[in-house]
Amino acid sequence: MARVPAAVTVVQHPSAGVPTLRAGAIITGTTLDPLVAFAELGQMKLDEGDLQAVLGRVAELARQTLPGIVGASVTLVESDRAFTVGFAGQVALDLDETQYQEGFGPCLEAAQSAGTIAVPDMAAETRWPAFARQALAAGVRSCMSVALPVQEAVLGALNIYTIQPAVLDRDAIELAQTFAGYAAVAIANARLYQSTATLAEDMRRAMETRAVIEQAKGILVAQHHCTPEQAFEMLTRLSQTTHRKLRDCAADLVTSTAENGAR
Repeated sequence: MARVPAAVTVVQHPSAGVPTLRAGAIITGTTLDPLVAFAELGQMKLDEGDLQAVLGRVAELARQTLPGIVGASVTLVESDRAFTVGFAGQVALDLDETQYQEGFGPCLEAAQSAGTIAVPDMAAETRWPAFARQALAAGVRSCMSVALPVQEAVLGALNIYTIQPAVLDRDAIELAQTFAGYAAVAIANARLYQSTATLAEDMRRAMETRAVIEQAKGILVAQHHCTPEQAFEMLTRLSQTTHRKLRDCAADLVTSTAENGAR
């Protein structure tokens, strides 16, 4: 997949002049105040399993805030596999899937390049003709994909699809980049939560293992009148000769002792 500079790429017909991209100049109707959208995003909390819902809300607020949007979505690319995590509007999901199937398109290009890719007019698009045809058939006339500022092994993009050409100006790009920033924070928080939860689970299991081994040592000390160190050596030899984990040997000893004591 070709890399492009981390800047806005505008595609237009060769015979056309410099496009005038004025947000709201073509689209009529009321959009959501960006400050209201950002205030809501700032209050959202990410809990376990909420990433899809949070990113779906980011996409929905972007759709309500930016002019003329028919759909918005968030693409993630991990281990060379692209998928849509959250979306607002079925057309956004459909056009994302079209790009994943083709293996290229503006959302994948933006994610790989860490830049912003804008296609102001699908009718004049030449780099991704199959995608442009699908977009036009779905009533989408322009799109923009903004890379998510995420770290580690995850790439991503916020994708915007509009029903009119040439409506995404610099202000719209800056708004989209702000929404992309919120999406990136949500992803980073989710990965941190996952790492923290995994660490906590590992610690819990380690504590349980230590506890059952200490119980088994106590049983052996009582049965054989030996020291705790000698009891641990006995457990270690049993583990080696039976090719079983030390914890499992200790757990079996504790269980069998408890059962015999109950008889």
